[in-house]
This record gives sequence, C-alpha cells and structure tokens, in this order.
Amino acid sequence: MILADKIINERKRNGWSQEELAEQLNVSRQSISKWESAQAIPDIQKIIRMAEIFGVSTDYLLKDEMEPEDTARPAISEDSGTATECVKVSMEEANEFLELEQRLTPRLANMVSLCILGPAVLILCIALSQIPGFPLKDTTMVAIGLTAMFIMISVAVTFFVIDSLRMNRFSYLENSPIETMYGVSGMVKERKALFEQTKITLTAIGVVLCVVSVIPLVATSVIGTKEYVIVLMVVLLLVLVAIGVNLLVRVGTISGAFEKLLQEGDYTLRAKSLNMRYASLSTVFWLIATGAYLAWSFISGHWEYTWVLWPIAAGIYICIKRVTHGRSGYGHFSRLRDWREKP
Repeated sequence: MILADKIINERKRNGWSQEELAEQLNVSRQSISKWESAQAIPDIQKIIRMAEIFGVSTDYLLKDEMEPEDTARPAISEDSGTATECVKVSMEEANEFLELEQRLTPRLANMVSLCILGPAVLILCIALSQIPGFPLKDTTMVAIGLTAMFIMISVAVTFFVIDSLRMNRFSYLENSPIETMYGVSGMVKERKALFEQTKITLTAIGVVLCVVSVIPLVATSVIGTKEYVIVLMVVLLLVLVAIGVNLLVRVGTISGAFEKLLQEGDYTLRAKSLNMRYASLSTVFWLIATGAYLAWSFISGHWEYTWVLWPIAAGIYICIKRVTHGRSGYGHFSRLRDWREKP
C-alpha cells in the first residue's frame, strides 16, 4: 500500500475531511488532495506530524510493504475528542457480511413490499364491496381485508425480527469505528464499482414507478368516474409503490453494506455517533405514526384514505433527520463536502 492510500485510509478512519486534516497539518486542502492522489509527496516534517496525529509510526507511512499494524489503534471521536477502540475487520468477516447482506436483502425488500400491499388488500376488498351486485356485504369484505392485512404485516415483522437477529453480530459496523485489514478496502471498492450500474438502473426504475403511481388515480379523479374505480386506482398506486420501494430497498441495503465497510456516506465516525444518538428518537417517531394510523383508521373507518398518513410521516421524518443531522455537520452537507474534495 503506497503512502497516498495510507493517508486516505487513516484520514477516513478518524472521520476527518481533507479540510480538517489540512488544518491540523497547517497546509491547504489542495495539498492533501495532491498527496492522496499521488500527485505530490509531503515533506518529512509533514510525514512525522501525520504519524503523530494518526497514531502510527513513520515507518508504516513510508514503507509500502508494511501492512496496517496488527493491534487496533484508537480512533478519535469528533464529537467528544476522546479515543474509542477501533474494531478490526478481516477479509473473511467482510466477505461473510457482504454475502449475508446479499442473501437477506431480497427478502427484506419483499417484506417491506408486503407491508405496503397489506393496506392495498384491505382497500381492494372495500372497492369490491362497492361494486353493484357483489355477493358479499361491506362488513364481511372489511373483515376479510383486515385479516389479510394483519397476516401480511405479521409475516413481514416476523422475518424482520429473524433477519435482524442474524445480522446482529455485525452491528458494530454501524455503531463502532472500524479498521479493515489489508486488502479489504480494495475488495469492497471493487465490488461496489461492479454494483454501480445495477444501482443506477434499479434506482431509476424505482423512482419512476413511485412517481408515476399517482397518475392513474389523478386521471380517474379528474375525469370523474364511479367511486369504486377511484378506490381501485388507489390499490394500483400502492402496488406500483410497493414494486418501486422494493427496488430501492435492494439498492439501498447493498450500497449501505459497502458504506459500512468503507466508513463512508451515512457510516462515517461522525454519522455513527449521530445514528446512535437519534436511534431512540426514530423508534418513538414511528411508534407514534403507527398508533396515529391505526387510531385514525379504526375511528373513521376510511381505510381507503388513511394510508396517506405514511407518505406524510415519511416526509416529516426525513425533514427532522435532515435538520438534526445537518446541525451536527453531516448528511447532505457532508456529501457536498466529499464532492468538493475530489481532486
């Protein structure tokens, strides 16, 4: 591993941007960028200073044949300034984690879609009961729809719990600073690059499906038609959203796995600290949203309309997350910073 790669790895391990490292070394950000792209080499005084702030030896930085030291080095927490132990991740562990994620991701995506399709089944039963001459009564169809919805959601939640327990031993990738062993970062970057085209394609399809899902509903509402036809368009909307979200979950989960191992995006040291801080807030928020949805639905009896609470809740959650994380210097602004750091 050459000096340029070691500077990149050590900087990211400590969760510093190029600007933050430049400040500590009393150089420009452009200098850091040139060092990391191997366009220039720092002088010996800067190398000695980097060894001090990274907590490594100058031999490790200067000798290409030297691998990362076997003992875990403390990483600096940006929030507290204290040292926290760095967990080492071997090639075997990294491969096992990625393979398990790839195996469980399709089921995760399908279970998310099942949660979306649960209300769709209920709404479909309500729409069918409104068709003239339909043999079953409204109350019977609602009972069938509710039963089907709760069964589908129960199945989804069961698999969520099972798969979460299977992935629990890798939870340190989300919560703790890590240091990958020799060759791990290169392997992850290679697999991430191979996945890039699939990510772009599936993301585009998923977003398009979510956007166009409202077109049939809007069209039938504008044209004016029987009420049960409009309700059926709501069902179609949820089906298209379920498919789109399925694709987005697949892409997001696999991309997240790469980011966890590389400590990038939402899994930098700063982001991990914030994720732990706001985890309980997220749980409380979604429990309140679920309670509000069920209360509104049962009290009003208009299950065909109360589904709108979920996209509203999702929008509010995203805004809250952006505000709270943005104040701490991460999220959208960290991605902008990463873009600016490209040489």
